[in-house]
Amino acid sequence: MKVKIEMDESLEDIEVVIKTPVMNERVQQVQATLFDFSKKQAVIVFYKGSVEYYLSLNDILFFETDEKNVRAHTCDDLYQVKYKLYELEEILPGHFMRVSKSTILNLQKIYALHKTISSPCLIEFANTSKQVYVSRHYYRPLRSRLEEKRL
Repeated sequence: MKVKIEMDESLEDIEVVIKTPVMNERVQQVQATLFDFSKKQAVIVFYKGSVEYYLSLNDILFFETDEKNVRAHTCDDLYQVKYKLYELEEILPGHFMRVSKSTILNLQKIYALHKTISSPCLIEFANTSKQVYVSRHYYRPLRSRLEEKRL
């Protein structure tokens, strides 16, 4: 693989172009890494009452919404964020994934996955009693992402 940097003063932002003869897993990994890197510039402020917190996204188990508020869950706490779920989807790194209309999950924090008769899947996290249900629509994409993670 060659890496080439060209300076262009007419550009307002960094532009990355990947030239390849074929799309393969290695190229997809480079693309995903660059995509995740570009998202890491976003800073998410977490709120509890009138206090602002600056937490690492690695501490977040999942984001969930009710009709008005979006909350971020850690193992033992709960914070509000001032983003809608669709906005979070755009700025969160690739290890976060929507798993229902009301939930975005940190794939790195999954401890156990229970397939049940009544719903497609129940997610458990280590060292907490918090759980998340995955809707039928998102179950297969979730399984695919977890398989990718194992490879």
